Amino acid sequence: MSGRKTALVTGASRGIGRAVAARLARAGWAVGVNYRERRDKAEELVALLRAEGCEAVALQADVAVRAQVDGMVRRLEDAFGAVSLLVNNAGVAGQALFQDVTDELWERYFAVNLNGARHTIQAVLPHMLHEKAGCIVNVSSIWGQHGASCEVTYSCTKHALIGLTRSLAMELAPSGIRVNCVAPGVIDTDMVRVLGEETLRALAAETPLGRLGTPEDIAAAVAFLASDEASFITGQVLTADGGFLP
Repeated sequence: MSGRKTALVTGASRGIGRAVAARLARAGWAVGVNYRERRDKAEELVALLRAEGCEAVALQADVAVRAQVDGMVRRLEDAFGAVSLLVNNAGVAGQALFQDVTDELWERYFAVNLNGARHTIQAVLPHMLHEKAGCIVNVSSIWGQHGASCEVTYSCTKHALIGLTRSLAMELAPSGIRVNCVAPGVIDTDMVRVLGEETLRALAAETPLGRLGTPEDIAAAVAFLASDEASFITGQVLTADGGFLP
């Protein structure tokens, strides 16, 4: 187990997280596929990857709950060894007028999108600090860079995730640990499809490259930041939006 590279991808049963987990597993990482509710989709992915000769395990946990995160990391360590790559992808999103945002909605978004990253980082960091090596990639959003009407809560959490990335990168750099962020644009996932076909066509038309992004586009960005080719890159936000925003 000493030569094995272990990665944890949160929110990996569907969408971007699923593509990231698959990309990393096929690149030789032993991958923990985290899910909250969709056990069927997580286990489906794990079975697919194992059939290809990859190493993967499905791990249930709500990242908003520290005890569940700690338990998940222990199970992954028991299976594959200590985590050297963490991808914080789990997130919730939705549209609402700001005056209609309830305390419950506000707190849930921050609990998952921001506190979830805090919980997972703190769970894997002791080993990284001990080894003076490791990589953390947070998945934010272009709405965490520019803001979004009717998505104030989501935008706030994604702005905060960028702040976490930049500050933590400075703190951990002397320990050899890199922290970076990917900011996806409009990506063709279940989370975006709820907007409806007409809106999706309009968003594709607004994108200079003329299409929506795919989960695989974001997986490629994450894989790059996690690779040795990015060994001198830390504290950065890599925007992947097809030119949607300047």
